[in-house]
Amino acid sequence: MDGITAKTPWEAQMGDIPMHLEYFEGSMIDKVAQIAEQYPDNVAFDFMGRSTTYRQMLREVERCAKALKTIGIRENDRVTIAMPNCPQAIFMFYAVNMVGAVANMIHPLSAEKEIEFYLNESESITAITLDQFYHKFENIRANTGVVNIIIASVKDALSRPVRAGYMLTEGRKIRKIPKDAPVIRWKEFMRLSRHCFYNYRVARKSDDPAVILYSGGTTGTTKGIVLTNRNFNALGQQVVAANPMFRIGDKMLAAMPLFHGFGLGVCIHTMLSQGGRCILVPRFTAQSYAKLITKYRCNFIAGVPTLYEALLRLPSMDGADLSCLKGVFSGGDSLSIELKKKFDRFLYEHNAVVQVREGYGTTETVTACCLTPPNRYKEGSIGIPFSDTYIKIVEPGTERELPYGEEGEILLAGPTVMVEYMKHPDETAQTLRRHADGLTWVYTGDLGTMDDEGFIYFRGRAKRMIISSGYNIYPGQLENILDAHEKVQMSCVIGVPDPYRMVKAFVKLVPGTPKTDETREELLAYCRKNIAKYAMPYDIEFRDDMPKTLVGKVAYRVLEEEELAKIAAAEKGAED
Repeated sequence: MDGITAKTPWEAQMGDIPMHLEYFEGSMIDKVAQIAEQYPDNVAFDFMGRSTTYRQMLREVERCAKALKTIGIRENDRVTIAMPNCPQAIFMFYAVNMVGAVANMIHPLSAEKEIEFYLNESESITAITLDQFYHKFENIRANTGVVNIIIASVKDALSRPVRAGYMLTEGRKIRKIPKDAPVIRWKEFMRLSRHCFYNYRVARKSDDPAVILYSGGTTGTTKGIVLTNRNFNALGQQVVAANPMFRIGDKMLAAMPLFHGFGLGVCIHTMLSQGGRCILVPRFTAQSYAKLITKYRCNFIAGVPTLYEALLRLPSMDGADLSCLKGVFSGGDSLSIELKKKFDRFLYEHNAVVQVREGYGTTETVTACCLTPPNRYKEGSIGIPFSDTYIKIVEPGTERELPYGEEGEILLAGPTVMVEYMKHPDETAQTLRRHADGLTWVYTGDLGTMDDEGFIYFRGRAKRMIISSGYNIYPGQLENILDAHEKVQMSCVIGVPDPYRMVKAFVKLVPGTPKTDETREELLAYCRKNIAKYAMPYDIEFRDDMPKTLVGKVAYRVLEEEELAKIAAAEKGAED
């Protein structure tokens, strides 16, 4: 070729992005401490107008670690963190890692029974949450093995002027915690650090378990996914390698929540382990998201498609200058081709020189493991794998690899693959399988194709599941809860293609129960007590009977089709 070296398929698509990386050996806090040593005065994160440097952050993490040691947390103990994106959550997350324990990350808006399940499943002995969620924890505490509950408050992380405003607005709505409540308040907890003088740092290896995140996996049953230090550290290096435009000090809007792999892995740990700056968003709304992008001149933003849909409609974005953006990522759900076109146009009209890049991943691999390259987009594609990550398409459930363009099950392998489903060895063996190539592959249960240039195309979930704002919702679990009500004979839950109202329930009542608004409101109140807010049905429709399949199962697809027909008719009527 006359001295010209032919490019590999990887080089042709990814340019300067390396195919292989040398990964950091050590714990998550070891990696963050390394950055703190290099850039002590750089801002690590901002929270409601207050900035914290890497030096300050590491000092608070160490105080928190000493306090954990003082209350008896030891290596491999489980500590539940039920917090929004706020400073105390960051300090606690890395402190748990520093003392060699495992962080059990859960949604603070979970229903009481869900919290009880998470605490018992993980065998947590300590939990931290906000004052506004205290009563939920107290109601189920006796049913768990939790010894200490640490209560933090948003107001404690605010500057004095902002705190005054907070207490006059949000703070007034929080139910008071009894003075004699058996809890440790955050400030009191941090003061306990004075009683620990040594041995609070526990040396942990890359392969040691560090985090538990929750997902339904491929079967829809909620399970704890055990992830290691290497899983998170490798993800941080992969994300930055896939974004060669990243520079030390670049700002990421961290609106995705800490209990979600996307939020914890990409928005928080990737930034803090690679020298970035997190803009913490404690309670997400499209309005707050839009305001913070422009206020902080963020360089990277990540979100689910419904967020980008909402931003398009916000009057406050009129005239906004988004020339600061280096990366806009979409994940957690499929980004429609039409929405991508609309949002790319929106970015262009607001001076951005980038387009939305779609990613794909599973909680079994922390989060994203595949991303659209920065320099090339293929319509409908979710991109190509990160460095050292491998994807293949097989005949579902088998090892037989399919030809390019043929639809099959998506399999993943690489340095971010989980250890196991906690306490579910059979499902672990079903999901993680070692092939003749020596790699351990995750059977995702998702369907897709691959083209001859290595681009992946997501085709759908192989299992019945609803995704709302990036959260997996499993209809079977909601139906179990509804069916447990004394007035419900049978229920069926479906997903509705609406950006905000995603879940609808159909209910066949016990004979003799009136189909009234009072009954509907009673069932909705029951759901609110037992179902997390993001999974709540927006409506309950009463049915005399449910459509059935030939083998007698409820034909949920028929209900989905009926609902789609109703939506289409309503839209046509509105146009007429």
